[in-house]
Amino acid sequence: MTINQETILEITRHAGHAIMKVYSNLALANDVNYKDDNSPLTLADKASHEVIVKMLREEYPDIPVLSEEGAGIPFEERKEYDYYWLVDPLDGTKEFINRNGEFTVNIALIHDRRPIAGFIYAPVLDTFYVGTKESAFKMKGTEKMPLKVNNKQTDRIAVRSKSHASPEEEEVLQRYDVTDSISVGSSLKFCMVAEGKADVYYRFGPTMEWDTAAGQAILEAAGGVVLKETGPDPFLYNKENLLNSSFLCLGF
Repeated sequence: MTINQETILEITRHAGHAIMKVYSNLALANDVNYKDDNSPLTLADKASHEVIVKMLREEYPDIPVLSEEGAGIPFEERKEYDYYWLVDPLDGTKEFINRNGEFTVNIALIHDRRPIAGFIYAPVLDTFYVGTKESAFKMKGTEKMPLKVNNKQTDRIAVRSKSHASPEEEEVLQRYDVTDSISVGSSLKFCMVAEGKADVYYRFGPTMEWDTAAGQAILEAAGGVVLKETGPDPFLYNKENLLNSSFLCLGF
């Protein structure tokens, strides 16, 4: 399966523009509803979803799309997927609502239940993160910088959530000689480990598959790993229940 990186970057950029149209209009940005699980849903989530699904289907009509805002595809249908796009149109909706700019557009290509390519765009920062089997890089403007984990052995830095901090983190981080931490929202935590600004990211508690797929692809392409907290089993996708287990990201 060959995909055009520039095409996917352009799709994430268009989705980011749709998000920013809402973000820049306070009346629209403050229009927030809540799903059955009490997670927030904004007009920006919907606008980004519509852009991404439309463009992906135009460019890759033979690859199915599973998006957070279109996740009602029956397992009996999607279990047959070989390749598919896994999309979070707006990751970090709470960061969007809090207006701190730390939200992203996430697109991952899944093959055989594993993320093989990840694209993350932070529209406020106008920054892209990309990870494929061939390369991992960060791009801001015309500047393209390779991504590589630190492989740091001591005095490691943890990246922690702004919206989902947990006391369980402390015990896990002590195992890895973490002496400092930074805090950032959304899938940018994966990116911080991928570019060596942090070494460990532990997430206790629920996430969904679309929250992690693009970040995992980028981190792994940069030399890092994503592990299940419960053991060495691979962190797989397209499960019948799309809920993730707790997980651990290491940049060494």
